[in-house]
Amino acid sequence: MAAPPVYEIDPTRFHANPYPDLQRMRAETPIAFVPQLGAILITRRNDIFTQEKRVATFSSHQPGGLMTVLMGENMMRKDGEAHARERKATFPAFSPRTVREVWTAAFRAAAAQVLDDLARLGRCDLVADYAMPVSGEALKAITGLTNMHWREMDRVSQGMIDGIANYAGDPGIEAVCHDCTASVDAHIDARLAELNGRPDTSLLSVQMKAGLPMTSVRANIKLAISGGQNEPRDAIAGTAWALLTHPGQRAQIHEGRATWRDAFEEYARWISPIGMSPRRVARADRVNGFDFEPESRVFFMFGSGNRDEAVFDRPDVFDVTRDCSASLAFGAGPHFCAGAAASRALIAEVALPMLFQRLSGLRLAGDVPFAGWAFRGPLKVPVTWDA
Repeated sequence: MAAPPVYEIDPTRFHANPYPDLQRMRAETPIAFVPQLGAILITRRNDIFTQEKRVATFSSHQPGGLMTVLMGENMMRKDGEAHARERKATFPAFSPRTVREVWTAAFRAAAAQVLDDLARLGRCDLVADYAMPVSGEALKAITGLTNMHWREMDRVSQGMIDGIANYAGDPGIEAVCHDCTASVDAHIDARLAELNGRPDTSLLSVQMKAGLPMTSVRANIKLAISGGQNEPRDAIAGTAWALLTHPGQRAQIHEGRATWRDAFEEYARWISPIGMSPRRVARADRVNGFDFEPESRVFFMFGSGNRDEAVFDRPDVFDVTRDCSASLAFGAGPHFCAGAAASRALIAEVALPMLFQRLSGLRLAGDVPFAGWAFRGPLKVPVTWDA
């Protein structure tokens, strides 16, 4: 038996900045058991890209996992036919055509309203005052929970994210997560009668039309909220910060040598708002000389793979001209993010260009702290502009 080597981390330091540890792991122990996380971490990009597709060994089906226990068994926690069936049922809400013909206009209207309210103020926090409401309004439309205020959308998203990353078992975090899932269920219940009579292209409506059981409908709505609010929120504010701190990169966009989408794709590689995806070892296997025992927990470390020196030149540098085709920002296997088209439209076609076009002289007005390793983003981005 050749068990993966042990790599110890300081959880507080890892939460604040995981990159030094991840860089060392890629170099010395690219597959390692981290006792503080209770999981085997796979940190090199090409290993992740290959192993994520081997679902017979690295299964998304995790009956005892935090996401399943707290939010219900959604399609991201299913493999094979079960996953394919639910993904097909949700596709009408996320398809590139629906994004282009339905959601993008809604995104623009929401962003314009938020910018109208902000423009006269002269300063704000891009996380709380811009990215949060823009993401929240977009998610209200896509999910069909138009009866939920965007602040509640952000609250329940963060509460569920904290819950499914609560590997230390903090009971307070778990209690908040339960309160958040109950709120989502109540808002779903309040919309059922209307959508039964007047179906639309929202995620709630298309799942009902496809005949999915309500347990799956509810779980997939919670999945969309947990992944569709905080990641776009953090990517909007984070990409804006990256461009404000790299004026030469921003100039390339204004001069037509790069695009807003280039900036978003590079930020998503560089910072990786979704830094990790968990799996359950479904059968005994050997990978790269190490034995994986059934029921072990494995983390595919997207945030590490996206800074792999063997794949990306100068990976710690933000460069909007970089070829990001090897990025793992949206995953790589059968669970590639269903909302990728919506995220790209919201962030790269709407939120970023409208922000920089509307707020003349936009500039930073304070420190920008970051946190997280499973989910990473700026805690605040204070800015000012010429009001």
